[in-house]
Amino acid sequence: MLALGHTSPNPAVGCVIVKDNKIVGKGYTQPPGSAHAEIVALKEAGEKARGAKLYTTLEPCCHYGRTPPCTQAIIAAGIKEVHAAILDPNPLVKSKGKAELEKAGIKVKVGEDAEVVREILSPYLKFITTGEPFVTVKFAMSLDGKIATRKGDSRWISSEESRRFVHYLRYTNDAIMVGVNTVLTDDPQLTYRCCARGGVVKRQPLRVVLDASGQTPVTAKIFHEPGSTLMAVGENISAARKKAYLKAGAEVMVLPSKRGLVDVSALLQALGARQISSVLVEGGSTVLGSFIDGRLADKVVAFIAPVVIGGKKATTAVGGTGAALIVDALKLENVKSRFFNGDVMISGYVSKK
Repeated sequence: MLALGHTSPNPAVGCVIVKDNKIVGKGYTQPPGSAHAEIVALKEAGEKARGAKLYTTLEPCCHYGRTPPCTQAIIAAGIKEVHAAILDPNPLVKSKGKAELEKAGIKVKVGEDAEVVREILSPYLKFITTGEPFVTVKFAMSLDGKIATRKGDSRWISSEESRRFVHYLRYTNDAIMVGVNTVLTDDPQLTYRCCARGGVVKRQPLRVVLDASGQTPVTAKIFHEPGSTLMAVGENISAARKKAYLKAGAEVMVLPSKRGLVDVSALLQALGARQISSVLVEGGSTVLGSFIDGRLADKVVAFIAPVVIGGKKATTAVGGTGAALIVDALKLENVKSRFFNGDVMISGYVSKK
């Protein structure tokens, strides 16, 4: 878990080396271009690695990338047995790492705690097999499903403890996405601001704003915070507006639009092409509706606060067209719940059945 948030687009892998029932080495994947989990663990183990067992969450890599193959280091260290939770679906690896280790006389076992690891590595597994980022949609709502009052007030529906956890979600994702209405209403910072190691935040997720017609003012906080901002705009945006966003330090991505909204499917493909492997969609209602209607969400995280807002004109959590029949409603599996100072967080993976 310590690797989450700083390894993308590489997988967040953990590794432990055991000899005589004692841990002699451990490690987790470092930022891209640095050592993989196995290398960190082998370095800590030193000579104690000879004849030891190595446990890793993912099949060791066997190809040259930014770093040499982990399989060669494992063989050279004299490891006698490797336990990998799952095989790596990356075409450059995909059982080849296992085969190389076995050819060198190392016993390889696959499958221990596989389901747990698949959940931890779900962003990587989707990205490496589809080329598109893993999408988590997140919202906080009242008991009656509202995310704001009839006058647009939304601060704060959820508790401080819930909001602190949202910062963790931001930290573990490559990008945060919102629509222009959220920027106009809340003027959010869209940054990770909690639990930084040593009090210093070294990495901020990419801020992505969906604004087909260019309504976002250049005075918005998103242009003046640490990290980068990407404005996803429609083809009809004015040259002057585009120039203003560029001058404000943002990147501008021109995309097709439908019914005045940016085509989020095209946006996901474009983000995947630039190695963004995970996206946290924070709203608002229209944007969430686009992802739910298009079946583009992979996971849902909902915070439910013990308040009732009421009112026909109060904004609901998910807009869009919605399902006509209950049987067509988006369904979740592997559902979990957690309490945050009165709030209930319900999370689950979107069923692909």
